[in-house]
Amino acid sequence: MSFDPLYSNLTGYIAGVDEVGRGPLAGAVVTAAVILNPDNPIAGLDDSKKLTEKKRERLAVEIKEKALCYHIARAEHDEIDELNIFYATLLAMKRAVAGLSISPDKVLVDGKFCPEIPYACEAVIKGDSRVASISAASILAKVSRDNEMIAMEMTYPGYGFAKHKGYPTKMHIQALESLGITPIHRKSYKPVQKIIEQFR
Repeated sequence: MSFDPLYSNLTGYIAGVDEVGRGPLAGAVVTAAVILNPDNPIAGLDDSKKLTEKKRERLAVEIKEKALCYHIARAEHDEIDELNIFYATLLAMKRAVAGLSISPDKVLVDGKFCPEIPYACEAVIKGDSRVASISAASILAKVSRDNEMIAMEMTYPGYGFAKHKGYPTKMHIQALESLGITPIHRKSYKPVQKIIEQFR
């Protein structure tokens, strides 16, 4: 796909940042920051939600191989409960940028808000489909979080985490109603609060 030339033509170290996992009832919100190498382009980058799982997995490997640097970070379910998802997401983004081995000249963040970081930062609406480095970040964050939730299927069998990745699907709600919540559920989210009340 072709990305927005307004951002494609920027010079210097440009870090793209994106998050995955604001909507789920369980698990962490995961973020990634990526500085791509303009001399080693990656074909097929796009908003992670528009890609198949197989293509995301392949691209994630290529991004890790070709990017100048990247860092994947997170805010845990208990931090989400303490701060709320908005501030927890900004915290996870801040951690992702702080983990980069190269200091960026500018940071481009998907969405409407920038985290508090010591770099020039711009929020880009629909950035994951407009900016290559944000697209790369969305793919790394998505693949990382999905794999974590697949692993949670083994720890907490019966919830279907491998299928719904913690999102509030009918299957997930039914599992909560029959099994109760797990330690990784977000207690501040209303569907989870409802289950807690039922099991009291």
